[in-house]
Amino acid sequence: MRPTMQLTTIRWLALLAAGMCSSASLAHDDIELPPGFVIEKYATVPNARSLALGDDGTVFVSNRRGRSIYAVVAEGGERRTIELADGLRTPNGIAFHKGDLYVAEIDRVLRYRAIESNLYDVPEAEVLDIELPSKSAHGWRYIGFGPDDKLYISIGAPCNICNEAGFAGIVRMNADGSERETYAEGVRNSVGFTWHPETGELWFTDNGRDMLGDDLPPDELNHASVAGQHFGYPYCHGGDLADPEYGQGMSCKDYRPPAHKLGPHVAALGVKFYTGERFPEKYRGQLFIAEHGSWNRSRKTGYRITMVGLEDGEAVSYEPFASGWLQGESVSGRPVDLLVIADGSLLVSDDYSDTIYRISYTAD
Repeated sequence: MRPTMQLTTIRWLALLAAGMCSSASLAHDDIELPPGFVIEKYATVPNARSLALGDDGTVFVSNRRGRSIYAVVAEGGERRTIELADGLRTPNGIAFHKGDLYVAEIDRVLRYRAIESNLYDVPEAEVLDIELPSKSAHGWRYIGFGPDDKLYISIGAPCNICNEAGFAGIVRMNADGSERETYAEGVRNSVGFTWHPETGELWFTDNGRDMLGDDLPPDELNHASVAGQHFGYPYCHGGDLADPEYGQGMSCKDYRPPAHKLGPHVAALGVKFYTGERFPEKYRGQLFIAEHGSWNRSRKTGYRITMVGLEDGEAVSYEPFASGWLQGESVSGRPVDLLVIADGSLLVSDDYSDTIYRISYTAD
């Protein structure tokens, strides 16, 4: 991207941050947190979606509705948002690995070499030899590198409910696309996954199907203890609800149940273990989930961050951690992804208000 385009973007973002451009209101006073926690605006990023952290502390941010990817950096005592590249197609998936930035569009994965050394002179992207479906329904990818150095990519079902080969799963491969395999099957649409900091096992959210009413099925938090497990879609939902169309003659006992049922239609997206030391002990090692919020329910639900408590590797509780983006039926924000940064605080992206929030613990 030309330097003049970068400067124009930076100026526009500065105006937006100052409230001189229209945006959803940032109702910090409405956000409810446990005692001792505070929330503040960290950065302004258009349609802020997936988050990734660079070795030097750069926060990389993707964009689903637009065509760009961004970096948030600290310069001269201030944070600056830089547009790294534009002209992309639904670049929702983003990951940082061994100095390089990986960006997943709907049907391809790009790699930007040595990105943190070239934020103002971004190298031309390499297109990796990774074949992905081009269908746009549930086609916004989520990607990440596991502790095995493998690249994981979600492949959402291209429908509400269907049984189409090559979809509804999570695949993994080497960073160059070689040695590809299906890691998890029966996954309708995962837009968030992470790995247990001790066991290295995969945990992920999954959005339940629509058109079964306000309260069915639940969204899911799933735990893939090994490769090759099937999580039920399209035959079974929530571990015990047979699909009225595809579940005839099938048994839910044949599929791996969710680690925990989440709220119906909350649109659970980003999920992260809290691995920092800033939060009190009771929050360490627990799972936080960004619930984007319902679009298909007679009364809205979600629009919050929840915490799933774990004991001996099992999910035992599910409760709100940060709420208030939904007031009655009025929405001021939609959490998307989470990121624990070096100071132990938790970043939250919000594609509705074009914001990244920072949640920290002050004990005051």
